[in-house]
Amino acid sequence: MAKNKISFEKEPINKKLAYLRKKANWVRRRALEMAVSAGAGHVASSFSCADILVTLYYGGVLKINPGNSQWVNRDRFILSKGQAALALYPILADLGFFPRSKLMTFGQDGSDLGGLAENNIPGVEALTGSLGYGLSITAGMALSAKIDRKKYRCFTLLGDGECQEGSIWEAAMFAGHRCLNNLIAIIDVNNLSATDFLKNYLDLAPLKEKWESFGWEVEAIDGHSCESLLSVLTETNLRRLDKPLAILASTVKGKGVSFMENKPIWHYRIPVGRELTLARKELLLKKEK
Repeated sequence: MAKNKISFEKEPINKKLAYLRKKANWVRRRALEMAVSAGAGHVASSFSCADILVTLYYGGVLKINPGNSQWVNRDRFILSKGQAALALYPILADLGFFPRSKLMTFGQDGSDLGGLAENNIPGVEALTGSLGYGLSITAGMALSAKIDRKKYRCFTLLGDGECQEGSIWEAAMFAGHRCLNNLIAIIDVNNLSATDFLKNYLDLAPLKEKWESFGWEVEAIDGHSCESLLSVLTETNLRRLDKPLAILASTVKGKGVSFMENKPIWHYRIPVGRELTLARKELLLKKEK
């Protein structure tokens, strides 16, 4: 298993949560600097899911082995919203899947750290870039585990804009029909897609009822609350219902930098000049708290 920086069995809950919040802010700072160096990357999309990824990887949730990324009994994690690779790479490097020195090669000529998560990178299970098929891959892995009588679980992180894809609902129907209770889908519900708010062109509401109608158990939580995330994710190992689980994690796109938060224009943009100075200052202030 991955060795976390603190013991989640022995440390008090307040210390665990403070550690996770600190790590999430570190991920945002690293993602920002990687994007600035490359002049490319989906910063706002990565910021919205930083707390989710940190809780998965540092919260004692995922069973993984950085020394053996192909360990047969590892939990599988698919970053279906592959454009958020900026937030995943620092975590994988920090845990030892590859050297941290590689992070600043992001987006550079000859680097294997591209704008979308690719499975030639240790710790990345599948190439995800064209949105809409991460849940299908994860469902296939979960079914394989059931057939082979393996105990590993299969997690995926989806974007809510991605849930406009029909392939998502085909996979959801399949998973519900096959009672894949070893499948956990986390939906980053930031209410934004590439160019606008979802409600302005294809509203997903009522999202909870949609997933339930496809045969899923559904939990709705604050996707920036490490306490809520840790609570629901640690319980996934004790699941008894014969249903897959959908976690609707409510987030803010661009979380952590005030002028990016909830602004559609920041889907593709990288801060420069005074914007960059302000972004660094805000993230540094959060670090000091």
